[in-house]
Amino acid sequence: MYRDKTKAIRIGDCVIGGGHPIAIQSMTNTKTEDVRSTVNQILALEEAGCDIIRCAVPTEEAAAALAEIKKQIHIPLVADIHFDYRLAISATEHGADKIRINPGNIGSAERVKAVVDVAKERNIPIRVGVNSGSLEKEIIEEFGHVTAEGLVKSALQKVQMIEDMGYENLVISIKSSDVLMCIRAHELIAEQTEYPLHVGIT
Repeated sequence: MYRDKTKAIRIGDCVIGGGHPIAIQSMTNTKTEDVRSTVNQILALEEAGCDIIRCAVPTEEAAAALAEIKKQIHIPLVADIHFDYRLAISATEHGADKIRINPGNIGSAERVKAVVDVAKERNIPIRVGVNSGSLEKEIIEEFGHVTAEGLVKSALQKVQMIEDMGYENLVISIKSSDVLMCIRAHELIAEQTEYPLHVGIT
């Protein structure tokens, strides 16, 4: 699978897709509110060759901490949001270079649009994520169980939702604890979209 004709998406000073080199992303396992510990871990990851770093943002304190963390690191910072759309907005306002959301966990279309509108204002990319553990019940019923095809369908539906809101600064992520299913899902979606892919295993 060779994809050199994808969209180029800028994340801070790093560009992915469009023929640019693959960027290595890691994630901190500190409490993001603990700025010193988080920064120390990110600096160590920078030394190891990390190009992009992702931090969990489960609280408003974590969102606010991003501003200080950014001052002390040298690579783009991604805010990992799970459920609260307000934290996605706050993380963007505190300088996140990219937002990771699963629209299915964010809630209503209005909440997703609130996040999209703020990202659009600041031209911040959104990583649209789906994973096998939170696949929609109706898609599981359609395919009989969790499948690569179902994951791709779910991801493309979420992409379409955000495109319909007028935003295309996107990266797609499909994750499964089943490695072969994950590979197959990436092969399938690579044929159906020009967005760059975030490849990882849950």
